[in-house]
Amino acid sequence: MGATPAPPLSLPPPYHSLPRLLHPRHRLPLRRLLAAHALAAVAGHLSIPDSRPHTLLLVAYSRLARPLPAALLLLFRSSLRVSAAPTRHSLPLAVSAASSSARHLPLALSLHALAVARNLLPFPHVANALVSLYARHALPDCARRVFEGMSSPDVVSYNALVHGYVRAGQVPLALRVFEGMPARDATSWGTVVAGCAKAGRWEEALGLFDRMREEGFRPDDVALAAALSSCAQLGALEKGRGVHEYVKQSRSRPNVFLCTGLVDLYAKCGCVEAAREVFDECSERNVFTWNALIVGLSMHGHGTVALEYFHRMLAEGVQPDGVTFLGVLIGCSHAGLVDMARRVFCEMEGVYNVPRELKHYGCMADLLGRAGLIKEAMEMVRTMPMDGDTYVWGGILAGCRMHGNVEAAEVAAQHLLELNPDDSGVYSVMAGIYADAGRWEDVSRIRKLMDERIGRRNIGCSSIVTEQKDHIC
Repeated sequence: MGATPAPPLSLPPPYHSLPRLLHPRHRLPLRRLLAAHALAAVAGHLSIPDSRPHTLLLVAYSRLARPLPAALLLLFRSSLRVSAAPTRHSLPLAVSAASSSARHLPLALSLHALAVARNLLPFPHVANALVSLYARHALPDCARRVFEGMSSPDVVSYNALVHGYVRAGQVPLALRVFEGMPARDATSWGTVVAGCAKAGRWEEALGLFDRMREEGFRPDDVALAAALSSCAQLGALEKGRGVHEYVKQSRSRPNVFLCTGLVDLYAKCGCVEAAREVFDECSERNVFTWNALIVGLSMHGHGTVALEYFHRMLAEGVQPDGVTFLGVLIGCSHAGLVDMARRVFCEMEGVYNVPRELKHYGCMADLLGRAGLIKEAMEMVRTMPMDGDTYVWGGILAGCRMHGNVEAAEVAAQHLLELNPDDSGVYSVMAGIYADAGRWEDVSRIRKLMDERIGRRNIGCSSIVTEQKDHIC
């Protein structure tokens, strides 16, 4: 059965027709809602100290497919001006609208004061809206104070508080609240799984994801995307394949976030064909989906293929960002495509209005250094709008090592040691460059200097993951 059609608009309605016109089951298009708003104003329903017509319109605005928080807040303010008292139904809508942007935070604080003055805090919907407000603005201490004033916080209250701690980067406190919850739902689990993944606690995120499924909860898209991200960061390919299998069984058309997570997983793990297959099957793609594939292809030596996808991305009208260009430059560097890299680097700001960052300069320094264009690389660094970092000078030093440019190597090494005096690798590279040039006195000098400044070399180690167990070699 189709949706019930909204009743036709007519002459200014009497008050009793407003509930029918703005029935909660009707999600009016914006044009019709604005017309209903105008009719209510013309009929005088918004000029009397009665909260009911204002509340009906507030509910209608909150149900728009694309909410208009500024319009909702203006309507709420106009209700106060005509002395229409805020209610436990209207105030949470205004608080939710105020939580949509940081610029509305001062207004949100005044709404909290209004809730206290009108004795509306005992109502769960009002308190939950305020906890969510402070959580969205990463103010968990304020959220906690409202939470602790509630007589019977429910799962929505707990979820909002956990979200606040996650937004503020206080994952241990979020986990403490989560473990103390009397009841949890899929949102509770998804919040902590995503929080751990975002904080780089990937093993913990996957452990929570497994617990979630063991306790009979169906992972939502947030939990699945976080699990895929954790698998990608850990290189846990088999675990990621298991998550992918669950997605295929439970989602007929995965959303863009899950598709991006799957592409990123396979690309980071070197399964570029699987990444391309998932990418081509995506019903919707955004710039992050393209970036995951382009960067993954480039990092694994498929620079030419990465360029093909970059040009396809442009042809489909997707605006590239800084990560896109970084992936393309990495691909050009690995494939030795110097002229293409120059063109892309030049067009970043001139054509696509994407500012160059240090990482882009570092990529170009590496590419030019590999190609033996040391003089061009040094000139690029000289004209940079910021000082070079270890990636920029490291790329030049590596090129000097490949092509035996002692003079430029000494300049690059000096800058690198100014940035990190304890980097023994710089001394080792310079010793090798001097040795290749037959400058044995400089070899002896640099090794002695390394022994004096570093003392001893750090012991190296490798890490691999097999069956979710970490092995150090």
